[in-house]
Amino acid sequence: MSSPKSPVEPTYADRVYRSLGGIIGGTLLLGLITWLAIDAIVRGTGRTPWFAVAAVLLVVPLVVALSLRPAVLVSADRVLIRNPFRTVNLPWGAIEDFRAGYSSEVWTKAGGKFQLWAVPVSLRQRNRAARRRERQGKAGRANTVGTQLPDHGSQLAPADQTISDLRGLIEHNAGRPTAQGEPQVRWAFELIVPAVIGAVLMIVLFAIG
Repeated sequence: MSSPKSPVEPTYADRVYRSLGGIIGGTLLLGLITWLAIDAIVRGTGRTPWFAVAAVLLVVPLVVALSLRPAVLVSADRVLIRNPFRTVNLPWGAIEDFRAGYSSEVWTKAGGKFQLWAVPVSLRQRNRAARRRERQGKAGRANTVGTQLPDHGSQLAPADQTISDLRGLIEHNAGRPTAQGEPQVRWAFELIVPAVIGAVLMIVLFAIG
């Protein structure tokens, strides 16, 4: 006689949340910086090429940090938050809640708070979603019984929907043995160091005239 099969636990693919607007804007800005820097280095005279090099060292890491780097990577065991100059590794067992006010944030059970730069809050999108819910509510009250309303998708703003999705994963993942541990924070020195070098070089160039 075969033994009864235990229910199969559903698995979830890794999720990545990023700001599309930030990626597009950062890519275009990097292209412009590259074009200007190459032109200054090739055609510039005197200290102009050195100013161009200093500007690239200073500005490029800042553009990457603020536009291309932010991301929230979600797996079954942890949430990895890439903010401009810090990377935060949060096991699900350490997470208390996700919240979206004027910014998106994650709160830990120890009382810590980290902002989610990759999930920007747009008050315009939030107001638009509220008006959409209001219109659908009026249409629902005016509709006759038994008539199905058309599905217009999520009634939440994108940031609020993302926070809602992340909240729903806390209860499912927090109890995993592999999802326990303390938050870990690492500074993005690969961006900080070049920016500091560029700033110091810029100061030196201005100082020597």
